Amino acid sequence: MKSDRRNEEESDSDLLRERFSSDPAAFLADNLADVRERIAAACARARRPVGTVRLLPVSKTVPESVLRIAHSLGLEELGENKVQEARAKAAAMADLPIRWSVVGHLQSNKAKYVARFASEFQALDNLGLARTLHERLRLEDRKIDVLIQVNTSGEATKFGLAPDQVEAFLEELPAYPRLRPRGLMTLALFSPDPDRVRPCFERLRLLRDRLDGRTAAGLLPELSMGMSGDYEMAIEEGATIVRVGRGIFGRRPGSDAHYWPGLIPEGS
Repeated sequence: MKSDRRNEEESDSDLLRERFSSDPAAFLADNLADVRERIAAACARARRPVGTVRLLPVSKTVPESVLRIAHSLGLEELGENKVQEARAKAAAMADLPIRWSVVGHLQSNKAKYVARFASEFQALDNLGLARTLHERLRLEDRKIDVLIQVNTSGEATKFGLAPDQVEAFLEELPAYPRLRPRGLMTLALFSPDPDRVRPCFERLRLLRDRLDGRTAAGLLPELSMGMSGDYEMAIEEGATIVRVGRGIFGRRPGSDAHYWPGLIPEGS
């Protein structure tokens, strides 16, 4: 048994070194410096102050040991797609002042977990979930920032409201005062062609500009758009939050299609 456990630990260590190098702190520091430089350059091109863009590191599949190193490098908020993974990490790292953001689709039966630990939820797209999450937050005596997920690519495989549904949705949100609407979020088309990706970001910005301060939900300062492959373009189109995982933590094990089923072709 001890031999099996030792072999398992050695295998885990090998996998960590393969993904994060033999010096995870240096690996993360170099990646962070690169991402921040790219953000600054994109802001310069768009003639925007760097401080108008918030970097949200997305830590799905990243182990606690590496996240503790990331926190020591100054990362004080983390985004997670899967609620089960997020709540486990939040509990394990409760000794650290980390702000947790849930950025993936949420089933109503898991809203109770988000209500307990998350400071932000970026994928609100139906009133049933809004009601459930509000009630769970009432029981926890908490409030949470929310962003409305919008399907700007028109793909049937993606969650999110159609752009023409967002205004009516926002008008309903004041009925749930424990949800604080902060803006809009989108997943752009997964494509290497910028001429296909950029319009998704432009649509979200134009929608926000049209609705900002003009519904019962009030001001919508945040635009969460752009991930590791396209966040620079998103900043040029007005993103205030960019969700970066691979650019900071390196490639995840296996194909990206495993983590984005139906959205990325197998083998990508």
